Amino acid sequence: MAKVKYYYDSENLAYRKISTKKRTKFGVFLLFLIASALFGFLAFVLLLNTPFFETPRDRFQAREIENLKLNYAILNKKMDEIDAVADALENRDNNLYRVYFNKAEIPDSIRKAGFSNKNRYKKLEGYNNSQLVKNTTIRMDQLAKELAIQSQSLDEILKLASAKEDLLAAIPAIQPVQNENLKRMASGFGYRSDPFTKIKKMHAGMDFTANTGTPIYATGDGVVTRADNTASGYGNHVVIKHGFGYETLYGHMSKYNCRVGQRVKRGDIIGYVGSTGRSQGPHCHYEVHKDGKAVNPLNFYYGNISAVEYVAIAKLANQENQSLD
Repeated sequence: MAKVKYYYDSENLAYRKISTKKRTKFGVFLLFLIASALFGFLAFVLLLNTPFFETPRDRFQAREIENLKLNYAILNKKMDEIDAVADALENRDNNLYRVYFNKAEIPDSIRKAGFSNKNRYKKLEGYNNSQLVKNTTIRMDQLAKELAIQSQSLDEILKLASAKEDLLAAIPAIQPVQNENLKRMASGFGYRSDPFTKIKKMHAGMDFTANTGTPIYATGDGVVTRADNTASGYGNHVVIKHGFGYETLYGHMSKYNCRVGQRVKRGDIIGYVGSTGRSQGPHCHYEVHKDGKAVNPLNFYYGNISAVEYVAIAKLANQENQSLD
C-alpha cells in the first residue's frame, strides 16, 4: 500500500493531502526508463570487454588466434631446419667449391646482412601478437635473402665448373704421334743445331720421327685455323686454336685430314706424317703456344703416357742434338 503524504496548511491551520500530478509521474517514470537503459548498455559493454563473458564470435576468434600461433611455431621450427641445411651448404660453398675454383669466400657480413629499410616491418606493429609475426617475417626474409645469395654463388660455381671442363678438354694433353708409331724422338724444345746451317738456334717445338703416312692426332679440343703450306719452313701444316690462350702447330704433313674452320676433338686424326717444307726426313714438328708464346710441349704429355714413358721422352728431348727442320 502506497504511503500518503500530507503537508500543514498554516493559513487554514489544517493538514492537507499531497497529490502528485500525472505529468510529473510520467516524467519520473520516463527518466527511470532512460536511466535503466543507459545503465544496462554500460553494463553490457563492460561485460563484453571482460574475460568473464565471451560471445560465440569471441570464442571463434580466440581459437583462430591460437591456431595461428601454432602455425607460426611450426613455421619457425621448419625454418630452423632450413637454416641448418643452408649453413651446411654455405660452409661447403666457402670451404670446398670456392676454394677449388680459387674464388674468395662470401663473408657472413654479406650472406647474413639485414635490410637497410627500417620501416620495412612498420605495418606489422600495433597488434597483440605483432612481435611473433614480425620476428617470423624477418626470419623468412633473411632466409630468402641467404638462399638468393647462395643461388647466385652456385650459378657462378657452375659456370666455373663448365669453364674448367672446357679448359681441361682444350689443353693439348697428348702426343701428336702415338708411341707405337714412333721411330725415335729426334729433337726436343730448346736451342738445337740447324740441320742446314749447322748453327744453333731456338727450336720452338718437338720432332716426332715416324713413317710417311703415320696418323697425326689433335692434342686437344679446338678449331682448325690453318691447313696450308704458306708459312715458311713448315710445309703442309695445321694450326689448331684451342681457346684459353692455347694453340698448337703440326708441321711437315704429307696430307691433311681436316679443313679450316673445322672443330676437332682430342684424338681426332688431322693429318699424316710427311717431309714437306724445310725437312730432312719424315717427321711431325709439333709446337704448343700459350698466350702467343712458344712453350715446351713436354710439359703437356699427361693424357696418354705413363710416368716411365715420360721420363724416357724427357731424356731424349733434352739431348742437344740436331733438329730435323
